[in-house]
Amino acid sequence: MLLPVTDSRIVARRADIVAALEAIVPGGVVADKSGLATFDSDALSAYHQMPLVCVLPADRHQVSEILKYAQAEGIPIVPRGAGTSLSGGALPREDGILIGMGRMKRILEIDYENGCVVVEPGVTNLNITKAVEAQGFYYAPDPSSQIACTIGGNVAENSGGLHCLKYGLTTNNLLGVTMVLPGGEIVTLGGKCGAQGGLDLLGLVTGSEGLLGIVVEVVVKILRKAPVTRTLMASFDTVTAAGACVAAIIADGVVPAAMEFMDGRAAAAIESYNQPGYPAGAEAILIIDADGVEADVTHAISRVVAIVAESGGKTVEATDEKQRLRIWSGRKAAFAAMGKLAPDMICMDGTIPRHTLPYVLAEMEKLSQQYGLGFCNVFHAGDGNLHPLIIFDVMKEGEFERAEAFGADILRLCVKVGGVLSGEHGVGIEKRDLMTEMFSEADLDQQHRVKCAFDAQGLFNPGKVFPTLSACVEQGHMHVHGAQMPHPHLPRF
Repeated sequence: MLLPVTDSRIVARRADIVAALEAIVPGGVVADKSGLATFDSDALSAYHQMPLVCVLPADRHQVSEILKYAQAEGIPIVPRGAGTSLSGGALPREDGILIGMGRMKRILEIDYENGCVVVEPGVTNLNITKAVEAQGFYYAPDPSSQIACTIGGNVAENSGGLHCLKYGLTTNNLLGVTMVLPGGEIVTLGGKCGAQGGLDLLGLVTGSEGLLGIVVEVVVKILRKAPVTRTLMASFDTVTAAGACVAAIIADGVVPAAMEFMDGRAAAAIESYNQPGYPAGAEAILIIDADGVEADVTHAISRVVAIVAESGGKTVEATDEKQRLRIWSGRKAAFAAMGKLAPDMICMDGTIPRHTLPYVLAEMEKLSQQYGLGFCNVFHAGDGNLHPLIIFDVMKEGEFERAEAFGADILRLCVKVGGVLSGEHGVGIEKRDLMTEMFSEADLDQQHRVKCAFDAQGLFNPGKVFPTLSACVEQGHMHVHGAQMPHPHLPRF
């Protein structure tokens, strides 16, 4: 069972709920079956569930009124950005209101003097860069879905991207958010000067997967474009050699702007899909960016070329910007290219210590043989964030179930070697039941108490992240300045 049993009492009140939402957001409610079908899944498309109703607010005040109404009526809430989530985090509920943030897509302020941009959550990742690139700036996090994914969703999942090795994830480029809490209260955390002293609530909200509130405004850092960027493509005869090369580059002290890994199966499919110029016959490819001032880039490139050679690989450098962008276009098209290999795909997401990469790659090959399913490796090698793409045909009996089991074993392997369940896709429903592989009962209890401090009724994205459901009242509460907070001295039940 993906989510808790539907509350039939709420479903029975559907007409009244739709009417109440129409009064709050005139013309912004989707209630017909064909319209709701648009929202029945996110990018973890193996799972579908029709929402009770979808509402599309146009401003923060409408969001606030929706949440006040939902809390008063005890109706679950599921926030949704662009629906590019790969962990089922935006999967709707049949007894819940799906709040789509796509209409809130204004860039509110560009502040070059302070190096930041203020946006609404529906602004796409790439549009932030497009808004400032004429002045020589850009927004560093660049998920493969950046043309579609929105900044609100990026905050919810703490998204990374191809250049996260040097420039970090969303949390490293986030200065502040304004969010609406479950009861409708609007609060601001951080701002143009970043988070203030005291509890790191901004860090807590980043990556919280819609469990704590809804972000309605975001302040992000923008950076000056580096004066020089050079791109290398390194090819290897074995996956193990490429993995060892990654570890050696990092151990040498070189910090590339990006270092992406593709195995031979992935590279061949991508080459067939959009012809980026990948070498035929290679069992593994690394794409490596070095950026900065000329002297630093020249040094980094020379060290990488030497280390690749020592690892048994060959390097080719892009000769101009057109070729450089063509090489990267293949990596950005990797997920789409998997359709060349099989009708269906699950994209996993786990992170490991870099020095374990050769071992983990070898173990994944064994798992592939065990489950009788193909897979491709395409991932952020520099920070150990794996994205194995398991390919299968859902129309063949048992293949989807084997794909799920294969993916779960990959994630268990990540934890076994000292890694974590997720690097940037989040937990959602995909990894929910694996949380006990990484966290103790005490860990999960504490996480749930934090959830209850924000959402005492448990209405926000219920059924996600936590492997077992328990009502906040079971955790024990006390009232602090009008807000319900977990009581630190009450026993667990």
